[in-house]
This record gives sequence, C-alpha cells and structure tokens, in this order.
Amino acid sequence: MSMDLIRLIDKIKKHPDYHQVGMILCHNGVVRRTSRDGRIVSGLTITVDHEKLHQVIDEYKTTPGIIEILVEIAENKNLSVGDDVMFIVVAGDIRERVISVMKDTLDAIKRTVTKKTEFFI
Repeated sequence: MSMDLIRLIDKIKKHPDYHQVGMILCHNGVVRRTSRDGRIVSGLTITVDHEKLHQVIDEYKTTPGIIEILVEIAENKNLSVGDDVMFIVVAGDIRERVISVMKDTLDAIKRTVTKKTEFFI
C-alpha cells in the first residue's frame, strides 16, 4: 500500500468522530496501459480545478453518516503507466452509505474537477 494512502487513513483515524466510523473505503486510481478506446498509453497529466474539488468534497461530506472524505490528486506531473493518479478515502458509519458516497464522489471528481491529457505511443 502506498505511503500516501496510509497517511490519509491515519489522518482519518485521528478524526474526533472516528469512533462513529464502521468503514473506511479507499480508491487508488492508476495510469493504465490502454485508453478507454483501446489505444496504447505511455502516460498522462492531470489538471485540477481546486474550487470544484472543495465543492464536491463539501457536498458529499454532508451525507448523513459520512465522517470524512480525503482526496489527493497527482496534478501537473508527467505520470507513467502504473503511477498513482488519485487517492480518495471515504469514512462513514455503514457500508451502503460509504460505498454510495465513494462512487458519487469519484464520478463527480472525474466529471467536473479533473482533466486528463493522455500521451500515446
């Protein structure tokens, strides 16, 4: 497990409401070898709209039972196949809520927060 992901989990474990947590769910997005359309990828770069990122996090943190959402994105770096792109950690009370919020948060980030530029071989 990446040290960055361990650091995020440790941060959640120090949250004052951690005693209410029943699940911590982690997403680790990585650069894959092929694009969605099947072309061979050598790497990519990601740009982030930080204002929208904060809005997304703030929106989903208001979900009842959600204690914390932490996000780190490797922005403005030349990433290679296999490199970590994004970590999302969601902590909450019950599995159904945590899984739902993870999906919704990830989808919103991919849709409105990040833009990726893929490099092809």
